[in-house]
Amino acid sequence: MVDEAVEALRGGELILYPTDTLYAIACSALNQGAIEKICRIKGINPQKESLSIVCSDISQASEYARIDNKAFRILKANLPGPFTFILPAATTLPKIFKGRRTVGVRVPGNPIATALARELGNPLLTTSVSYDEERSVESVSSPEVVALAYADKVSLIIDGGDVPGEPSTVVDITDSSLPEIVRQGAGMLID
Repeated sequence: MVDEAVEALRGGELILYPTDTLYAIACSALNQGAIEKICRIKGINPQKESLSIVCSDISQASEYARIDNKAFRILKANLPGPFTFILPAATTLPKIFKGRRTVGVRVPGNPIATALARELGNPLLTTSVSYDEERSVESVSSPEVVALAYADKVSLIIDGGDVPGEPSTVVDITDSSLPEIVRQGAGMLID
């Protein structure tokens, strides 16, 4: 299933896949057209809202985000895991990121998610399926329910079983000497 998903990603298509927190929609983080498609589906204005990438490991993340020594230690202590770390963006990201000083970086504790980025050879631009406190956990954690909601928006759905259904903890480490929890989610930060 990973090989088929990677081919779809390389072809500019969108996929739905499990992470260690929620199901997410993804495309290749280097495909401008596919990124624009995700932004339209989710109603994201990339000039105003942060975009996140899923990487296979910290080494891959370091190609797309600037990671100093202190940030590296924080990432090493907490990844893979249910965190999104906001880091200074590198210039290697596509033009939709231009003018953005930051990028959200994830290395999920889900082997499917990291295998996709590893086999693709670059990160996935990713956004969780629509999540809010009023929706049931099942609406973001059950592959069957998520598939019904997004089947007409993606070309491939990977059923990774139920996921926890709690969003990632978002930590701003653009100033790595002062990590700031922006949203408390599934992860408990070790610093």
